[in-house]
Amino acid sequence: MAAVQASSASSANSDILASLNAKSRSGTNDLVSTSEEVQNRFLKLLVTQLKNQDPLNPLDNAAVTTQISQINTVTGIERLNTTLETLLSTYNDGQAVQAAALIGKSVLVGGSGLVLANGQASAGVSLAEPADNLTLTILGGGGGVVQSQTLGARDAGSFAFTWDGKTDAGADALPGTYSFKVDAVRGGEKVAAEALQIGTVSALVRDKGGFQLDLGGLGRVDFSKVRQIL
Repeated sequence: MAAVQASSASSANSDILASLNAKSRSGTNDLVSTSEEVQNRFLKLLVTQLKNQDPLNPLDNAAVTTQISQINTVTGIERLNTTLETLLSTYNDGQAVQAAALIGKSVLVGGSGLVLANGQASAGVSLAEPADNLTLTILGGGGGVVQSQTLGARDAGSFAFTWDGKTDAGADALPGTYSFKVDAVRGGEKVAAEALQIGTVSALVRDKGGFQLDLGGLGRVDFSKVRQIL
């Protein structure tokens, strides 16, 4: 008898799910648009099934409870997704306001670009720990060394430097975009040093990944990579 009851309960549950699926495929007027509609339709079908069940082969309570729990879970997930979408939209709007406020301002971001204009160019360096000696090398478009200079001992943290636009031979370098690299040592061992470029924000660009700042000759960088507003 137990086997017959289990089979009957399984058949009844299948009938309920089949009815739900049939409703969702019946046409545009009957399409289920939200999980709440699915839940309401399920409960109506369940009540009808309970009213017309065979007293000798009742529905399996555990199976019905499991299905109700699953539908409640779907409803909860849908509401959570809606809440997350709202929070994300609010965050993006706030980020847009912050990014727009940077137009016309200079920012410090990760990168090794260096724009020479009016006889000078500025950039920065970030040291993970103090260094006994730091060497700065300015590179041309082809990767050749334009100027190399020693900046001496530096503490950990970020600092800015200015290049006077002179080559190692003392000549004036042509205006344009250059790059630079830094080498730091302490006690004969290499210290982690990151190049930081300084650029003026000329425009705000939005893409699928968020907002980007247009730094002119230095290109575009993600808003999230801004280290400091100068």
